[in-house]
Amino acid sequence: MWTVIYIATGEKVADSIRQRLTQEGFLVKLRQTNIAKQQIEILVPESELDEVQEVLKDILHSSHL
Repeated sequence: MWTVIYIATGEKVADSIRQRLTQEGFLVKLRQTNIAKQQIEILVPESELDEVQEVLKDILHSSHL
């Protein structure tokens, strides 16, 4: 099952996060929200959720997306 881990405010930010997570070896999907066109959900397999959260925290705090 896929779980939303982050909602990015734009396709560029979402793609950057997807690339970084993919480089770390995670499976990642992007999905546009129905609420606002500029919001993109970043989804990962539920089984990888804990590991991805740690990596995502580092990505968000270490770079300017």
